[in-house]
Amino acid sequence: MSTLSLAHLEKRFGDTHVLHDINVDVADGEFVALVGPSGCGKSTLLRIISGLEPATSGDIVLDGKRVNDVSAADRGLSMVFQSYALYPHMTVYQNMAFGLENVRTPKAEIESKIGAAAKMLQLDQLLQRRPTQLSGGQRQRVAIGRAIVRNPKLFLFDEPLSNLDAELRVQMRAEIIALHQRLSTGMIYVTHDQVEAMTMADRIVVLRAGRVEQTGTPLELYNRPQNRFVAGFIGSPRMNFVDATVTGGGDGNVVLTLNGFEGDSARVTVPRVAEAPGFGTAITLGVRPEHLRIADAGAADAIRLPVAQVEQLGGHGFVHCTLPGGKGTMVVQFDGQTAARPGDVVALALPADRCHLFRTSDGETTIARQYEA
Repeated sequence: MSTLSLAHLEKRFGDTHVLHDINVDVADGEFVALVGPSGCGKSTLLRIISGLEPATSGDIVLDGKRVNDVSAADRGLSMVFQSYALYPHMTVYQNMAFGLENVRTPKAEIESKIGAAAKMLQLDQLLQRRPTQLSGGQRQRVAIGRAIVRNPKLFLFDEPLSNLDAELRVQMRAEIIALHQRLSTGMIYVTHDQVEAMTMADRIVVLRAGRVEQTGTPLELYNRPQNRFVAGFIGSPRMNFVDATVTGGGDGNVVLTLNGFEGDSARVTVPRVAEAPGFGTAITLGVRPEHLRIADAGAADAIRLPVAQVEQLGGHGFVHCTLPGGKGTMVVQFDGQTAARPGDVVALALPADRCHLFRTSDGETTIARQYEA
């Protein structure tokens, strides 16, 4: 069993405050993804966990023991880097054996561990090649194999797939998922790609500017984001946001008027509002592209927007519409194919029971309603 607990972790580089009061727990065998935009502190946090970077304050507890002062080599963790970090003059076998040889592992044990890892990763026919003779995916498998042979308490991945092309990323994603299922060893996976996090992780930690915005399962973050940042970061394409004002309500509902829209279609009644905002409150309405649909042209309750761009992908696609006043776009995902073209005006059905409401206060967004799946 291997567990990890980060308690009130802080990191400063001089006057720059990089991580703020980080509290994260990783259960035995759990796959946890750290996601967020560039510069949010994900890689710094991973380096602190590994021991490559010291924490300014707070506790790093591994298997119930505080390890802040334990060296990286003695923490029993294995890290897989974005750049592979392979020795170019060594063969695949030598790269995988290097760490074991440094701790004087018996030769027979090294051969056994490398043989098992190479077979698992389909590298057994490549052990005598050098990194320059391998593809990007093969190099990444070697880096993972080097981590596996150490039998670590936890695997740490720092954006391991970002250097690969799209097709290879999908393949390697599946291989890492299968590897986690076979080994049942905990993994902490840093990525800026929320699709990777959604498809791979048991739980996701969303970071912004060095702070944890929300932690939960992929579907918890998708269905019940705690704020507008999480709502916009989780989901692809991102959630649509429209400015609105509260103009009525009652009996657990809230009536909104969409800013810039005209007629009856500008009024939206959202049901089951747990925290009913008062009349005149400025609200941001959020709705995901996959929850919108293109309605019949004569639909009375539809909103009408001009088409700016159409992406036809065959089995599905996306229509990008321009919001009133040019204040952003609204993206609609559709199944199959569409005859819509740039310049057309399309009617969009807004599903009130799938809308999220966010209230703006001093520049920060707080949840006013959550969609219940």
